[in-house]
Amino acid sequence: MYTANIKKLPRHFVPKDFTVTDWPGLEPYFKDLLERKIETKAELEQWLQDQSELEALVNEDACWRQIKMTCDTENKTLEEAFTFFCMEIQPKIQPYADALNRKLVNHPVLHELDEEKYFTFLRSIRKSIDLFREENIPIQADVSVLQQQYGVISGKMTVTVEEEEYTLQQAAKFLENPNREIREEVYRKINDRRLVDKESMNSLFDTLIAKRNQEATNAGFANYRDYRFKELGRFDYTKEDCFQFHEAVKQHVLPLVNIIYQKKKEKLGLDTLRPWDLEAEPEGIKPLRPFSSSEELIDKSIACFGKMRPFFGDCLKKMQELNHLDLESRKGKAPGGYNCPLAESGAPFIFMNAAGQMQDVTTMLHEGGHAVHSFLAHPLPLSGFKEYPMEIAEVASMAMELMSMDEWEIFFSDKDDLRRAKEHQLERVITIFPWIAVIDKFQHWIYEHPVHTHEERTATWNRILLEFQDDVVDYNGLEAYRSNNWQRQLHLFEVPFYYIEYGIAQLGAIGMWMQFKNDKQLAMDNYCKALALGGTKTLPQLFTAAGLEFDFSPEKIKGLMEFVKDEINR
Repeated sequence: MYTANIKKLPRHFVPKDFTVTDWPGLEPYFKDLLERKIETKAELEQWLQDQSELEALVNEDACWRQIKMTCDTENKTLEEAFTFFCMEIQPKIQPYADALNRKLVNHPVLHELDEEKYFTFLRSIRKSIDLFREENIPIQADVSVLQQQYGVISGKMTVTVEEEEYTLQQAAKFLENPNREIREEVYRKINDRRLVDKESMNSLFDTLIAKRNQEATNAGFANYRDYRFKELGRFDYTKEDCFQFHEAVKQHVLPLVNIIYQKKKEKLGLDTLRPWDLEAEPEGIKPLRPFSSSEELIDKSIACFGKMRPFFGDCLKKMQELNHLDLESRKGKAPGGYNCPLAESGAPFIFMNAAGQMQDVTTMLHEGGHAVHSFLAHPLPLSGFKEYPMEIAEVASMAMELMSMDEWEIFFSDKDDLRRAKEHQLERVITIFPWIAVIDKFQHWIYEHPVHTHEERTATWNRILLEFQDDVVDYNGLEAYRSNNWQRQLHLFEVPFYYIEYGIAQLGAIGMWMQFKNDKQLAMDNYCKALALGGTKTLPQLFTAAGLEFDFSPEKIKGLMEFVKDEINR
C-alpha cells in the first residue's frame, strides 16, 4: 500500500529546469497566480495545484540552503546563499502569499470546494491572513538570519581531551567512561567551553526576544507567546493546558525520576550522585557502543526498520541512495539533529551529530520516524495538506523509538547490552519530562517579560530549574554551569515555543507503544494511517486515527507513567 519509491513531483506550471536564483526570475509565476482569472471550481483547483507546485520548489530551495549551511557553518558562501534567500527573496514572496491567500478565501466559487477535505487547509490560510503585517516582513527576515547564528557560534565549540580535539557532542561520550575523574574533567571542560560564549549567546537572545516581541506587538498581540501560539496553529490547546502539564510533571513524573536516579546511585556504589555520573556504568561494565561509523549506523537502522515493516527500511534506503544523510559530528557543523522534508523531491534529509553512543541510535530512530512521516504524507495533492501539526510529527518519531526496541538485537548482540539499552531508553522517556517542563515554562516567562536584565533572566531560570529538580543528584558548586544551562537548548534560539510538543507527543508515543505491545500489526497500521493524513485533519482527529486520545491531563500522565514504570521493572 505504501511505497518509498518516491519520485520528484512533475512540474506543469513552472519549467522543469527552473531554479531559484533571484527575485526577478521568480516573480512572474507569483504574478500569474495573482492575476489569473478563475471562474469555475475546476479552475480554482488547478490554480491551487499550480500554487502548490510553486510553493514546493521554493520551499525545497530554501531547505537546501539551510541544510548545506548547517552541515558546514564555516563556509561563508553557503551562509551568504542562505542569507540572500532570507533577505532578498522571502520578504518579496510574503506580500504575494498574503494577496493569494485573500484571493482564495474571498473567491465566489470557494464554497464549491469539499468542506471536509479543505477544512484544516483553509483554517491555516485564514490564520496566516490574520497574522500578516507588512511591517513584520523585514523583522522576520532579520530573525531568520539571526536564528542561524546559534549554530554558527555552537559549531565552533570544541574541547581537548587527552590531547585530542573533540566537538562537544563527541566529547560527551567520555561522560560514559568508568573513570569518574575523567567524567568530571570532561563535564567541566564542556561547560567551561559553553561559558566562553555565554555573553555572545545572551546578546543574540536579547536581539531575538526584542524582534519577536515587536512582531507580536505589530500584529496586535499582548505578547509574543500569544502570537506564537496562533502562528504555530495551536487550535486545540491553550497556555493553561501547558501550565497544567507543568504541574502534572511535578506531581507524577518527578517521583519516578527520583527512583531512577536513586537506583543509578546504588548501582554505581556512590555516596553522592553528581551530574557527570548519570551516563556512567559500574566499574567493569563497558559503555554501550552500538556502532562504530555512520555507515554502520545507517545500515543497522535500515535493518531494524526493515524488520518492523519493509516499507520503513525502504524509506531509509532511498535516503541513503540519494545522499540525504549527514550523520557524523565534526567541527564546523551546527549542533542538534533534524529531519527536513523536501517538498518537491519527497525524500527528506536527516542531519545529526553521531559520536558512537547509545543516544545516537535513539536520535537516528527518532529522525527516521520523522522521515517515514515525510514519505507517507508526500502523495497528498497539495503542499498545504502536508503541513501537519508538530505534535503528531513528534508522535511519529517518539513512537518509532519505542516500537523499534523489539528489533534492537541488530544493534546489541549481547543480551545484557540489549537489556541495558532498553532500560536506558525507558528511563529517558521519563527523565526528559522535567526538562521539557523547564524549557516550556521558561519561555512563557521570557515572552511575558520581554524587557528584563540578564540577572533577572538567570534568576528566573534558576527558580524554574529548582521547581523541577530531583532530590538525588548533587549539584553543589556547579551553579555557574547550571545558571547557563538554558543556552544549550537550540529551540530557544531557533524555534521558539516548540518544546511542549515533545511532552504531548511522548504521551502519545507511550500510548502507541501500549497498542504495539498488544497488537503489533494493528498499531503499525494505525501509525501509518494517521501519518498518511498529513495535515488534512485536526490534531485530535489525527490522534484518533492513530488509535490514541488527545489528552495530556494529570490523570492521563499518571496512568502512562505507571505503565512505563512497570515496563522498566519488568
